Amino acid sequence: MTRFIDILTSQKATDRPAFWFMRQAGRYLPEYLEVRASCDGFLNLCYTPDKATEVTLQPIRRFDMDAAIIFSDILVIPHAMGMDVSFVKGEGPKLTPLTSQQDIEKLHTDETAICTHLQPVYNALRQTRTALPQDKALIGFAGAPWTLACYMLQGRGGNEFITAREYLYQNPQQASALIDRITDAVIIHLRAQIDAGADALQLFDSWAGLTPAPYLQACVIDPAIRIVAALRESHPQIPVIAFPRGIGAALGEYARQVKPAGISIDTNTPLATAAKAVEGLCAIQGNLDPLLLAADGDKAAAYVKEQMQMMKGVPYIVNLGHGIVPHTPIEHVERVCETIKSFQ
Repeated sequence: MTRFIDILTSQKATDRPAFWFMRQAGRYLPEYLEVRASCDGFLNLCYTPDKATEVTLQPIRRFDMDAAIIFSDILVIPHAMGMDVSFVKGEGPKLTPLTSQQDIEKLHTDETAICTHLQPVYNALRQTRTALPQDKALIGFAGAPWTLACYMLQGRGGNEFITAREYLYQNPQQASALIDRITDAVIIHLRAQIDAGADALQLFDSWAGLTPAPYLQACVIDPAIRIVAALRESHPQIPVIAFPRGIGAALGEYARQVKPAGISIDTNTPLATAAKAVEGLCAIQGNLDPLLLAADGDKAAAYVKEQMQMMKGVPYIVNLGHGIVPHTPIEHVERVCETIKSFQ
């Protein structure tokens, strides 16, 4: 059992915290950029198993992290459900937005269709698990239903998702039906990733903090309850980390109801506050600011050392509060990784 898995399954501290970083395989690495340049579009990279495997392994080779996360994207689920999805350079994701109940009803939720479409992702998982050292864990992932619904209703990325939130207010029953269909697809995708070799899973609810307060239970918490319960029933040995980014004061209630093996916290949530909120419920992961990591490697290392000292005796995984930003100097990542590995 790896250090990372041990923390999640035993709910006990190890001799030092485990660590991995969100978006640890990505644009800050020259070897990633080389592979990316050989692909005709971002989705092509996600759907080419040899290349997805290579970029998944790159940060493990460089930094000797405790876990690799498969290189993919949360928007492969809307793509597998039948939506047009593309990634435009300099603009990010583009989707043909859902605007009606008829659009929602057309979305695929058939297990065979979804798994056939996403077979390249599962092949990449199999190849990565074979190539990955046995002392390293492999993480599969999916976007949470509310976060995916934001993109599917808005038709693009953003920071506010105004169209998606207005749709929820104006069409709550249709939005609920959409959330239910996405939840079915997420469960299918996560189960298939386990069968392909994932040792753990992370559920990314990147836009949980944008959920209108009256709908937090229905759009964020209830779908997560259903996903974690379904996975626990089919694959009880596989731990799930939930990342309800920006959920703030509702973090403890989320952990109590969802019952994940671990919960990841964003940069705006103090680690001590979060640890108290979920104490006795699950392991805790996060909240190093990606911008601190990019700005000053020494300060980032000092912050991580301070947090590890504070979290001694707590089941804790060092990670960021969101993904590594592209302009992060490699030497800053090296500095933080060495600080974690030498901690006593």
